[in-house]
Amino acid sequence: MERTKILIVDDELIMRESLAGWLQRDGHHVEKAASGEEALEMLKGVKFDILLVDMKMEGMSGLEVLRSVRESDPDVAVVIITAFGSISTAIDAMKQGAYDYLLKPFDPNELGMLIENIIRRQAQERERLFLKEEYRESTRFENMIGQAPAMQQVFDWVKDVAPNEATVLILGETGTGKGLAARAIHTQGPRSEGPFVVVNCGAFPEHLLESELFGYQKGAFTDAKTTKKGRLEMAHQGTLFLDEIGEISMRMQIDLLRVLEDKVFYRVGGTQPIEADFRVIAATNKSLEEAIRERTFREDLYYRLNVISFTMPPLRERKEDIPLLAENFLRRFSRETNKDIDQISRETMDEMMLYEWPGNVRELENAIERAVVIGKGRKIMPKDLPIFRQEYIQAAADQSLKGVEREHIVHILDRNGWNISRSAEILGIDRTTLYHKIKRYRIERPDDRRPA
Repeated sequence: MERTKILIVDDELIMRESLAGWLQRDGHHVEKAASGEEALEMLKGVKFDILLVDMKMEGMSGLEVLRSVRESDPDVAVVIITAFGSISTAIDAMKQGAYDYLLKPFDPNELGMLIENIIRRQAQERERLFLKEEYRESTRFENMIGQAPAMQQVFDWVKDVAPNEATVLILGETGTGKGLAARAIHTQGPRSEGPFVVVNCGAFPEHLLESELFGYQKGAFTDAKTTKKGRLEMAHQGTLFLDEIGEISMRMQIDLLRVLEDKVFYRVGGTQPIEADFRVIAATNKSLEEAIRERTFREDLYYRLNVISFTMPPLRERKEDIPLLAENFLRRFSRETNKDIDQISRETMDEMMLYEWPGNVRELENAIERAVVIGKGRKIMPKDLPIFRQEYIQAAADQSLKGVEREHIVHILDRNGWNISRSAEILGIDRTTLYHKIKRYRIERPDDRRPA
């Protein structure tokens, strides 16, 4: 086991040698500095676990050393050594981040017990951080985050389908992360070294989508000044991700079906066949089966795409993931904006858990980004969120969080005919919690509220 590294900072030689002797007998690695300036120079090259710092020294005081160390290495435990008459200064040092203080003269056993206590606390903190990181890793897969069973199942699906070459159709509402799932399949698959080419089929009118997919030959039309490769050609040896596949026209569906079957196509205005080898992943927020019935989507293309399919769950069905996602977005946007916002208040998290997120994860991401941009303190507060509108939460006479929560619960219960299971599911809580809130807020069924 690696020995604890301790640095003694004291301008009295006798005190430095005495402390070093006691601690070395206990098996610790000890180094000594005769001043605060020397200590800070040593800290640039060596990582210490514990600093024992005398309060009164020539040059830098112990308090100045403490402040400097807390800025450069907040993990190190600093113990201030002081005389009885300076106890108020020692308490001030504790307020500024010192782990503890020792009053001169002290017993070597007292010092030993304090050091052992610090070592135990540091070991517990390392274990806590390790478990937290291990938990964080278990809830992440590629760029997707989720501890909910529905997301863990998505992770399993991706792992299962990625290794083969089968075409995959990803279903789900807007903002659920279909693009992230597609990229994860590519990254985990045999074509991970090849390109991942995205085509947003809903972003182009028909004539532009054709040029985007197939490319065009110089002179094919007025603005075709040069020959341009299409996305199909760019995806050679990689993956072609066709997002919003339900938006393409019937004519383009015919052309696309032919390409998916033969992997041969022509550029617009071209006469030479071009071969491309790529894996296809498609995604849509539409019901393609309904589109087939309405004759807006070809059945043969649907079956060509739907070799393997899975659905990305909406955020309202995986509400236990909201804290994980929100904290991840908070870390990212705080870093990007250089703002010292590192917490989400309990009230804010409660409101986010109550909201139904029609825009799913993308809406949550945008909400956190806005909150970081406009936030003033270190915490995101409910007023920083843009997400609550009249149609989602009924106006309450009591505008406190409890009042709003009570009105929202009444609204959900009434809307679902007081079906407790369904209401609890929508609210993202279990039945027991809902019963508890009904009792706490003294909510009565409409029939029970009628006058006798």
